[in-house]
Amino acid sequence: MSGAQAFHTAVIGAGAAGMMCAARIGRAGHSVALIDHAAKIGEKIRISGGGRCNFTNRHLNGHDGSQYYVSEQPRFVRHALSRYTAADFCALLDRHGVAYHEKHRGQLFCDHSARDVIAVLQQECAVGKVSWYTETTVDAVQAAADGGFGLRTSAGMLHCRHLVIATGGLAAPAVGATPWGYELAKQFGHRIVPPQAALVPLRFEHWAECGFDALSGIALPVRIRSGHGKQAVSFDEDLLFRHKGLSGPAILQISSYWQPGDSLEIDLVPDTDVAAALCQDRRGQKIQLKTALAQICPTLPERLLAVWLAQPEFAPYAQHKWADVPHAVLQSLGHSLQRWRLLPSGSDGHKKAEATRGGVAVREIDAKTMQSKLQKNLYFIGEVMDITGWLGGYNFHWAWASAVCAAAAITNQTETVVKPSDAKEIEQLQFKA
Repeated sequence: MSGAQAFHTAVIGAGAAGMMCAARIGRAGHSVALIDHAAKIGEKIRISGGGRCNFTNRHLNGHDGSQYYVSEQPRFVRHALSRYTAADFCALLDRHGVAYHEKHRGQLFCDHSARDVIAVLQQECAVGKVSWYTETTVDAVQAAADGGFGLRTSAGMLHCRHLVIATGGLAAPAVGATPWGYELAKQFGHRIVPPQAALVPLRFEHWAECGFDALSGIALPVRIRSGHGKQAVSFDEDLLFRHKGLSGPAILQISSYWQPGDSLEIDLVPDTDVAAALCQDRRGQKIQLKTALAQICPTLPERLLAVWLAQPEFAPYAQHKWADVPHAVLQSLGHSLQRWRLLPSGSDGHKKAEATRGGVAVREIDAKTMQSKLQKNLYFIGEVMDITGWLGGYNFHWAWASAVCAAAAITNQTETVVKPSDAKEIEQLQFKA
């Protein structure tokens, strides 16, 4: 090998966090190498939000946003979120003329295409004169004697003063997700919180036997709960029935908290006391139970009511007059709709997940700089860390905010670019396989 290219900073992973970080460092006047094993960059951005990219959430307005994140240490996100807000990213899009709109619960989407966000990041990288290394694998990384790093890549030897890991988690392997970042972190002594699929549909045993597969395609607003005591969480979101289980925002949200062996409790008619309504004012009523239930629960589709009343404990009464149904049966029916307990058998896994729970333990990372506490000049940003956001733009915003923090820390340092006087110094590094 004839020589080694030297950079102030190398960023591995050209996704949302990686491009944002590289652009900020480059615009500050430093040389940056942005490395990714894929040919197409930003694929997770492109497919997100139904092709419109839910790029942030207005709730991330500079106040404490830790409630929207799952982690061993959720407060870790506070500093980054306070210094880079939803308004800041919107201002970036405004400068580039990208139109966007707000959906419910503060979610912001592109008007036209998620590709607009990718284009903005590419343009920012172009202004910063970022050097792109796509379709490039990093085969080994070694800390160098000068405090920087040597990288052995498929494009040749690289040297950098600062190294940023932005390789993401395991979600969506079809668009390039790999465990490479975790392996690199372990090489430098970091602990990995076991990665699990998050924001993912859930499956249930005996689903078809219970007749629930017949409800595929039905969506309705619910209240969903999981956990116990202080660990309990609850979401008011839409539920989607599938042939093999449940999905929709309600399930995706709760999946980030759900642990194998834990049950879910679903209220199919939130904010209505169905049992009380069924047991009151029914004297003299001539309508059938199924008609009364449809009137009391207008949000429940007819197909769902039919399956529910077909259950053995309710089927004998479905055609009975409402007034003649025993009080205990009515109470049980109401409670079953509002305290539907289910034990998931598992999830659809990383293949269908939108995010990864777990990753590099944040106790070993400086929350103000994203720098490793174990290895100087090594940084972690985005989803590779044990930080998982709620559905609704929170994960992308963590990518932007953590990238900005790392870039600020790197560009505020005064070290000059280290350029080895002899290329053989790099080539002779004892790289770890």
